[in-house]
Amino acid sequence: MEKQTASIPFTAYQKFAVFILAITQFTVILDFMVMSPLGDILMKSLDLKPAPFGLVVSAYAFSAGISGLLTAGFADKFDRKKLLLFFYIGFIIGTILCGIVNSYPLLLAARIVTGLFGGVIGSISMAIVADLFSLQQRGRVMGFVQMGFGASQILGIPIGLYLANAWGWHAPFLWVAGMAGIVAVAIAVKLKPITKHLEVQRDKSAFLHLIHTLAKKDYRIGFTATALLSIGGFMMMPFGSAFAINNLKITEHQLPMMFMVAGLSTLIIMPLVGKLSDKIDKYKIFAFASIWTMIMVGVYTNLGVTPFYLVLVFNVLMMAGIMSRIVPSTALVTSIPDVQDRGAFMSINSSLQQIAGGIAAAFAGTIVVQKNKLSPLEHYDTLGIIIIFVLILSIILMYRVDRLVKKKAK
Repeated sequence: MEKQTASIPFTAYQKFAVFILAITQFTVILDFMVMSPLGDILMKSLDLKPAPFGLVVSAYAFSAGISGLLTAGFADKFDRKKLLLFFYIGFIIGTILCGIVNSYPLLLAARIVTGLFGGVIGSISMAIVADLFSLQQRGRVMGFVQMGFGASQILGIPIGLYLANAWGWHAPFLWVAGMAGIVAVAIAVKLKPITKHLEVQRDKSAFLHLIHTLAKKDYRIGFTATALLSIGGFMMMPFGSAFAINNLKITEHQLPMMFMVAGLSTLIIMPLVGKLSDKIDKYKIFAFASIWTMIMVGVYTNLGVTPFYLVLVFNVLMMAGIMSRIVPSTALVTSIPDVQDRGAFMSINSSLQQIAGGIAAAFAGTIVVQKNKLSPLEHYDTLGIIIIFVLILSIILMYRVDRLVKKKAK
């Protein structure tokens, strides 16, 4: 059992770092997450079928993945604060573009730009977490940083939907860009330079650093486990609102409430799971959460017309499983790399996660069928079966990651 005798407290600066990283994640995740509730509006406004809409979601993921690989060699060559600011400003510009385009090809291009910058931010944040916090603190930190996911649903998605219904689908993107601008100023003014990793650099060339990081077998196990983790979410997420409206028959006015309740539940669950991950055993928490997710995905993807209160209950139970997998798995995977490889490892890791997710979203778009704008989605239950199979594989791979981390800690 992976127990600790006493909880290591956070310093005042560490608390600020957790807050600023969590709020940065919130804006980046919100920009991506808002595509799900806007799915039904966008498909109707731009007259899109499921496959082209799946491509809009994939475009972000693919460009984020390519960007992660391109920057991986450089990720340990610069002050992490400067790196974070550079990509965050690029992400803000991309999000503004999403808020001013008015056609499908331009929206696709804007999502590619946003992905090129936004997709790397999570990996830089994870490298900063690994630099500033010990393994015994990391479960709690991941719990708070990943709360951005819940907060984006609780506050962001309902407000985003309200703005979209009032002023059109462009409004949520401009709102996210405005918030992110304020966060960028806080990072520039308050976050200290993070340069300790520069003292232990051995690879002179960025390309060599990338190759050396990819060549390590232990690292490749972590990369594969992370790629599998993102597949399930990317398969279900793009069509979540369309399935709820057209199959479960909830109304467009009930949709913000559905996302808000699910988000609120994750805000409660994430810190709790973070504490449990530090106190008990990260892998056991992950395995239990994965089995729970399998059950809920199997139930949810087979639902027909369902009373709204039951839709809320099923959503909360399913989100509890999905979110409870993220915290312990991220804490474990971030413990694999050595300090001199951290930035490169996180960039490649994030990149493969995005590419796997992009393939999953595009693949889901080819499975799900909708005959016309108002007809139910077909074959959503098939996605559920594929996701359950992927979850089983991820339990096996994460077991190998757990063994690696425990061996390294000895």
